[in-house]
Amino acid sequence: MLADKVVVVAGVGPGLGQAVAVRAALAGADVVLAARTGSYLAEIAGKVTAAGRRALAVPTDLTDDAAVGALAEAALAEFGRVDALVHNAFVMPPMRSLGKVDLADLTDSFDVNVLAALRTTRALTAALIASGGSVVVVNSAVLRHSRRPFGPYKVAKAALLAVAQNLASELGPKGVRVNSVAPGWIWADTLRAWFEYQAAERGVPAQQIYDEIAAGTDLRRLPEPDEVADAVLFLASDLARAVTGQCLDVNCGEFHR
Repeated sequence: MLADKVVVVAGVGPGLGQAVAVRAALAGADVVLAARTGSYLAEIAGKVTAAGRRALAVPTDLTDDAAVGALAEAALAEFGRVDALVHNAFVMPPMRSLGKVDLADLTDSFDVNVLAALRTTRALTAALIASGGSVVVVNSAVLRHSRRPFGPYKVAKAALLAVAQNLASELGPKGVRVNSVAPGWIWADTLRAWFEYQAAERGVPAQQIYDEIAAGTDLRRLPEPDEVADAVLFLASDLARAVTGQCLDVNCGEFHR
């Protein structure tokens, strides 16, 4: 699906970012890995090479213009092209009601959750135009509800969706597609730990927590990282060559729209 393409994954971690990188390699792509944590980068680079593709690990602070510029230069120096950018960087916003949240805390989270996607896309725009490439921004199912205390989270992700949609309109005439995916719960280590904590607080098995949450989905289960990654890579690939400005929900049917 991505034979001989070059995919930049910005915001690589042990969950979805890793799944995107490895699945991209399995689909035939060479992968550029960007994150602050060097240990994650080295581990995931090893998995990309084990899948038979080349990996370039670039420690990057995605909130820093110079660092992001250096990431773009390193990718082009190593591979000569960039065909897709997957933007997965995220930091949890403060979980408080909008009536009580500290506005300074809300502002601080915007640089990673919103502006980093714009910064990285801008740094790679010329390369993406040259390749007729695409951008996929990882958003969230928080777009689909207004539960307390998710207000600050939704504000950030709604702004991120606006960035992606406007970039689609700006870059589309130049041949670059921009789309988003909105995962719901992702069944990986972080969520497992959270469910185990909740189970301990309530004195029930962790499986009960999972079952209660999964009961709210049509498929009665939660998406796994590889499943979300496959949706990301579909949008990055030529299979979605007529798709831009869209947000694809990947939530096992928790929300409909």
